[in-house]
Amino acid sequence: MKAIFDHVSYQCSKLVTESYSTSFALATKMLGSAIRSDIYNIYGFVRFADEIVDTFHDYDKVNLFKKFERELNDAILDRISLNPILNSFQHTYHKYGISRDLVDAFMNSMRMDLHKAVYRTDEEYKAYIYGSADVVGLMCLTVFVKGDRQQYETLKHSAMSLGSAFQKVNFLRDLKADFEDLNRSYFPNTNLMELDEVSKKRIVDEIKADFALGYSGIGQLSDDAKFGVYTAYRYYHKLLKKLQKTPPLEIKNARIRVPNYEKFGLLAQSYVNYKLNLV
Repeated sequence: MKAIFDHVSYQCSKLVTESYSTSFALATKMLGSAIRSDIYNIYGFVRFADEIVDTFHDYDKVNLFKKFERELNDAILDRISLNPILNSFQHTYHKYGISRDLVDAFMNSMRMDLHKAVYRTDEEYKAYIYGSADVVGLMCLTVFVKGDRQQYETLKHSAMSLGSAFQKVNFLRDLKADFEDLNRSYFPNTNLMELDEVSKKRIVDEIKADFALGYSGIGQLSDDAKFGVYTAYRYYHKLLKKLQKTPPLEIKNARIRVPNYEKFGLLAQSYVNYKLNLV
């Protein structure tokens, strides 16, 4: 039965989320049951594309990416795929009417990671952030508003800003791995070999501005989306605070984390704030 195959596909996307990001998986568990699987489906898709360009160094990444893109196109056209991750994603894509422009922009940014290592201008940086982060926020927003285009337009900019903030926090946290392992430098006008407090403050202030705009839209989400998104916001905001307090040299030489006990503390406080309508 097709229903069994679809169920297996959704479980695969959930497993990908839980395996690759315990923080995002925890936040997704706080979403309403009606939309939870769809966010797993989106995450599974973007994670697999990202893994191709970031980690499969012993293989022909260009060829693998092209194959993945062909399978993605076929999955969307045929409304089925034997790749369970793409099968689950196409289901969510069609269910909520996710714009193809968002999918294409994401794939374009992933393609940039195959060849481009340094982003020297603000224009290049913004284009990459839009495709790698903003559109993921917009895909999720399409699910959160259940395809309501009016609400989508209202919350569009805050969703993009929240996606940007999450991505830039990841860039700052993963600075060592991106620079040393992948030879990438995302932040323009920043010498990562000589990262100092002035440069770090400029990056942190940029992320804070994104968080402020992103937070403004969380309170306008429906109840089945609000708590989960707020939980993710609290986690990444906490991570940014830790990075802000960490000396540049330590950021360059270690991956800063939020311990599990702090994550569960954040979850508890987020729940209290949510129940008291403080979001």
